[in-house]
Amino acid sequence: MTPAVLVRRLFSLSLVFLAAWALSSCEGRDKATLVVGMDLSYPPFETIGPSGKPEGVSVDIAEALGKALGRPVRIENIPFTGLIPSLKTDKIDCIVSSMTDTPERRASVAFSDPYLSTGLALLVAQNSDIHSLQDLDQPGKTIAVRQGTTGEVWARASIKNAKILSLEKESAAVLEVIQGRADAFLYDQMSIWKNAQEHPSKVRALLNPVQKENWAIALRHNDTHLQDQINGFLKSFRAAGGFDALGDKYLSDQKAAFKEQGIAFYF
Repeated sequence: MTPAVLVRRLFSLSLVFLAAWALSSCEGRDKATLVVGMDLSYPPFETIGPSGKPEGVSVDIAEALGKALGRPVRIENIPFTGLIPSLKTDKIDCIVSSMTDTPERRASVAFSDPYLSTGLALLVAQNSDIHSLQDLDQPGKTIAVRQGTTGEVWARASIKNAKILSLEKESAAVLEVIQGRADAFLYDQMSIWKNAQEHPSKVRALLNPVQKENWAIALRHNDTHLQDQINGFLKSFRAAGGFDALGDKYLSDQKAAFKEQGIAFYF
């Protein structure tokens, strides 16, 4: 046998081994456990607490869902842009990660009934003369967005004149506004409110939504039974006051601030 033939046979055997290993790995996943994907970088909804364990609104929802289904829950911390690919390749069972239900995402995954309504809002410098989206969408203005979010998708489809600056991290986008390199940060209402509270002398929040959106639990198109189970859980959880309790537990200050400004709260 020549060296070239030997190399080819060894390469073929390695491919067979890898394929068998991958198949056994998928088949070996514990189907009794509800594996939930989250990007644990978005407090107070999904984050890693001081104890090193996941915590937040989405974590509590996932745990309550698992209890309702009689299934133990395992949370997988996955970057936001990797959540849908992980779902489609069967690495997780569903996504509970502040994900907006959009037509574009529905082409890849299915969604539960909505459990939260929010909107896109603007963070601007404290001394800025911007008071609305119309003031912002002008030549020479720059809007910071977080990469892969609905804020970026909406901005690229709707902003006609201002420059769009896409950044990976929320903190980086806020810093761009604080340091004057961006005129505004377009993101969800609750994050905009939170950042305005953290930097009150430097930025302010324009909370009236420029675009309304709904969050829902994502799952595979063919998991219709799980979808029915999740929708049943959401209905029962809401009727039992579960979402009201989550608002009081994690978002009490925001709830009061939104009420004072006459803006509808999320749940």
